[in-house]
Amino acid sequence: MADIAGFPYFEVQVDKADQFVDPAEPKKVIDFLASEGRGGGSPTDLFVMSHGWNNDMGEARDLYKRFFAEVRKLMDNAMPTLGARRFAVLGVLWPSKKFSDEELIPGGAASVASVVTDAVIQKTLDGLRRGVFDNPKADEIIDKAKMLVPGMADSPAKQKEFADLVRSLPTVGKGDAEDASDSFFKLSGDEAMKRLSKPVMPTPTTRAGGGAGGATSLRGVGHAGSAAGAGGAAGLGSFFSGIGSAALNLLNYTTYYQMKERAGLVGRGAINDVLRDIGAKAPAVKLHLIGHSFGARLVTAVALGPDRKPPLTFASLTLLQAAFSHNGFALKFDGKHDGFFRDVVAEGRVAGPIVVTCSVHDSAVGRAYPIASLAAGQNAASLGDANDPYGGMGRNGAQHTPEANTTTLGAVGGSNAFVGGKVHNLNADALIANHSDICKPEVAYALLSAVEKS
Repeated sequence: MADIAGFPYFEVQVDKADQFVDPAEPKKVIDFLASEGRGGGSPTDLFVMSHGWNNDMGEARDLYKRFFAEVRKLMDNAMPTLGARRFAVLGVLWPSKKFSDEELIPGGAASVASVVTDAVIQKTLDGLRRGVFDNPKADEIIDKAKMLVPGMADSPAKQKEFADLVRSLPTVGKGDAEDASDSFFKLSGDEAMKRLSKPVMPTPTTRAGGGAGGATSLRGVGHAGSAAGAGGAAGLGSFFSGIGSAALNLLNYTTYYQMKERAGLVGRGAINDVLRDIGAKAPAVKLHLIGHSFGARLVTAVALGPDRKPPLTFASLTLLQAAFSHNGFALKFDGKHDGFFRDVVAEGRVAGPIVVTCSVHDSAVGRAYPIASLAAGQNAASLGDANDPYGGMGRNGAQHTPEANTTTLGAVGGSNAFVGGKVHNLNADALIANHSDICKPEVAYALLSAVEKS
């Protein structure tokens, strides 16, 4: 048995077909949790954490080590009420993929002077090989798309074919209204390129209280040229319009959609199954779901569960810079549709608090959803904020959600008045500087405060 920050640690690795890479891994954690008398007693609580995009297996493990080191420090020094409980950790490993923006690669941020050249687009395509997409002919499709890039700016026929090829890379479902994926795959190729040819520039924002359903309302105060001030240098395509920008936006959004679908598949499938087995064989163990980025979507999908099986109930749910729609928990966000994960809240599938960190400095989530807005034909002056129909939860918190309230991510030792079954948006503008800036004592304290109330 491995150890992480003094916690018993287990892993389950799942492939893109939703199969366990090593079928012995789930059995190890189930057997451990179901056993009696190991190391002073059986565990009382299990942290289940999932990484997001831009992580290979080594990076995911490093994230878990750094995050739970912060958790351990607080449990030893600042959370005496948890002293009688015994915790273990289950790390989920799944095949995610980063967005193509160079900003998401450490040390590789693009400058305003960068140009979206044919070589940049072709390099981006090359980075999407080797199993990123579900289509079994994905690499062949990528080769065809690369051949279209030279001269594409002056050829509407090439632009249309490029868009159609790229959008064939995922295994496409019906899509969702909440992130415009239902529109994205129905558009003609030429219309898709036209809509995505605009620059994606989330503007700096200030927060104003009073959002729908008690959630935060954000209002843009910047302009196109000030986008970099929102927390880091702008990525490729941010300051440029035209076919180069359209191609990168198309690749980013298609990759987003594939990772979204995969996170849902793994969460509702293999990971829900192993936690269902734990619930059957170790029913006294409380299960706490934690997800970062697309991992937040994965663990929320775990809580939603498959349609064919009775729902499970989880002790708490902590979503760290979640890469899914800010309408994910919403009630009739557009007057007609509930959010995809509405049942998680409405049916009480999380008995304890649901905690959501959000920051205007999360440029990764802040860029993905403006692309969705462009795909849907939105012409908002400020894309991606809480007033945009297609904003992201990691930037704006849960919107149009009656059960949601907004407070600030506070200091260690402060009062977190969390309530079971409610969604607590934590404004982390002052503490979270970018999408991956989550290994902080304040974040660990929010998690443990939620655990304390479960």
